[in-house]
Amino acid sequence: MTIPMELKLTRSTLRPWRVGDEASLVRNANNRRVWRNLSRLPHPYATADADMWISRAAAQSPVTDFAITVDGQAVGGCGIELGRDVFYRSAEVGYWLGEPYWGRGIATEMLRALTEYAFATFDVCRLQAGVFEWNPASMRVLEKAGFTLEARHRKNVTKDGQTIDRLVYALLRPDRIENA
Repeated sequence: MTIPMELKLTRSTLRPWRVGDEASLVRNANNRRVWRNLSRLPHPYATADADMWISRAAAQSPVTDFAITVDGQAVGGCGIELGRDVFYRSAEVGYWLGEPYWGRGIATEMLRALTEYAFATFDVCRLQAGVFEWNPASMRVLEKAGFTLEARHRKNVTKDGQTIDRLVYALLRPDRIENA
């Protein structure tokens, strides 16, 4: 499957990041409640961060990082980090949404589409995602998209001054399991 320049979903659109997304990216990413749930987002999130991110993401081929857009505005992001070496058949997925877009079903629909794209585009048999223990909404998103809780890494993450558990969810590609 080759992803079209835009993958239109019911509630949002997934597309590559592009110049012009900076203001919306900063507006949605520069939020402490968003930052608190992510391992790789700086806070505060400034225009320089958006410029650097968009220039890196816009150069990808094939695309592994997507803007989640609603009404033409980049309100979140999702991506696939491919494994290397002995982990080359695995990938990690990640996603975030600006707080005004939480609770609308956008993340679940996006994750289903991202999963389909990952399995169709890359030679992976496993997708996984890590979630901080204080984020049950993201756990529900993963479960609704077919991911299963595999592990609880106790006291694995220090974020916002607290050392907490990280839960790992995974989904195996059914037609590739025996070849894994």
